[in-house]
Amino acid sequence: MVRQPLTQSDRVRGERLGDALRAARGDRSMVQIATAAGISVETLRKIERGRIPTPAFFTVAALADAVGLSLDDLCRRLATPSQDTASEPAA
Repeated sequence: MVRQPLTQSDRVRGERLGDALRAARGDRSMVQIATAAGISVETLRKIERGRIPTPAFFTVAALADAVGLSLDDLCRRLATPSQDTASEPAA
């Protein structure tokens, strides 16, 4: 199966996911959250920086649980356009 190239929208959504998770992590360390979610610190770092813009669902679910967000709350945070993406033209 050939993976389709990421669109600009995919990249922006990945950055917003990373921003939301980083904000919810607060002052807790990456090690604490990665351990609680069962992933490596490097994977968490890449997700928070948007370098993994489409992480697996179960990874996102584990991270949301580790930072104390329900998936509904996380979806609401991602559904609200940020100022940066609100000015982008629709594709």
